Amino acid sequence: MKQIYLVDASVYIFRYYFALPPNWESRSGYTTEAVYGFSNFLLDLLARRPDGIACAFDESLGSCFRNEIYPDYKCSRALPDEGLAFQLAACREMAEALGIASFASERYEADDILATLTRICAEQGEAPVVVTRDKDLGQLLSRGASSLWDFAADAHMGSVEIEEKFGVRPEQIADYLALVGDSIDDIPGVPGIGAKTAAGLLSEFRSVDELLANRERVAGLKIRGAKGLVDKLAEHEGQIRMALQLAQLAYDVPVGVTSEALAHNASGPDLAIALAEEFGIGGLANKISRTLTNKSTEPVT
Repeated sequence: MKQIYLVDASVYIFRYYFALPPNWESRSGYTTEAVYGFSNFLLDLLARRPDGIACAFDESLGSCFRNEIYPDYKCSRALPDEGLAFQLAACREMAEALGIASFASERYEADDILATLTRICAEQGEAPVVVTRDKDLGQLLSRGASSLWDFAADAHMGSVEIEEKFGVRPEQIADYLALVGDSIDDIPGVPGIGAKTAAGLLSEFRSVDELLANRERVAGLKIRGAKGLVDKLAEHEGQIRMALQLAQLAYDVPVGVTSEALAHNASGPDLAIALAEEFGIGGLANKISRTLTNKSTEPVT
């Protein structure tokens, strides 16, 4: 089976943006610490000689289809300022110059793009590795992904690890979030239903739909406050169904590719090196050249 990496780009861009000092500067005067960190990270991935690799970028803050469902979705997230916007765009330029298929959408989020690419790979018999630090993407493990890989920690999470972490199966992650909410994405949860209660409910019911259709059974469960949960579920049913729509991933983003199109396709190092110089990260030139000119299938050391 092919080794295909699907990269949750924005997670790593922001990681380097906040973790690295502003020691690099583009010719246009913007700091480029995130561009340096992200480019170096991509080179490390390419050095492993994957059969396919793609990056999904977020461009939909405030304009995602989920905002049509719930206007306050991700309302607490500030839009990037001019400097960060420059770095986000520069990171995508570097990814493309390195020969990595890159995707973004004003209507869909990076998570949806990763979900769609996972589906496409699975339909062609491939099980991609999703490179991310976002455990909410664990739901992709039920749709064909082989693992979530936190590259920085070199930690893989499969279905077993996701169930140990959340207490629910990968295919129940969206149902779980519909109950507990997600403060990072401003998805409301049901008051009084925390992680343990949600996991307990979803151990008895396969999904939120099944739970809501049989909520009278909840009163008899060995869950703390079970009798009161029946009323809470009835009172917040509309909110739960809305939150489920927000938490579920879209698998039909119009990316227009097959898994073969994710093959690494760098024409050479010249463009990437020129861009690195433009962005003030020319110190990566030798690493770029070494990674992109080595035609061996063996990992670059």
